[in-house]
Amino acid sequence: MPEQVTKSRSSHQAAQPRFDWRLAAACRDLDPDLFFPIGAAGPAVAQIAEAKRICLACPVRKPCLDWAIRHCQDHGIWGGTTEKERQALRSAVNVRQRPV
Repeated sequence: MPEQVTKSRSSHQAAQPRFDWRLAAACRDLDPDLFFPIGAAGPAVAQIAEAKRICLACPVRKPCLDWAIRHCQDHGIWGGTTEKERQALRSAVNVRQRPV
């Protein structure tokens, strides 16, 4: 019987999507609205700063940012970056990848 359980767990682990980094995210148990401010001025400024502060200490900040860039997340704070900051990062990557 233990062999079956081990085999079942291994199969389950192999079938899991590559979102495992989310399980270790500092934001995991926080209100998601904090990371999706409305606008970039007024009360949203403090909200963005708080979200970025949480991201700064997050152990999976880089995988989060990588995921957001790869999946073109246009809204919210991901990996400690705003929409505009991710757009700039994507643009910089695109410029570097252009043939000379």
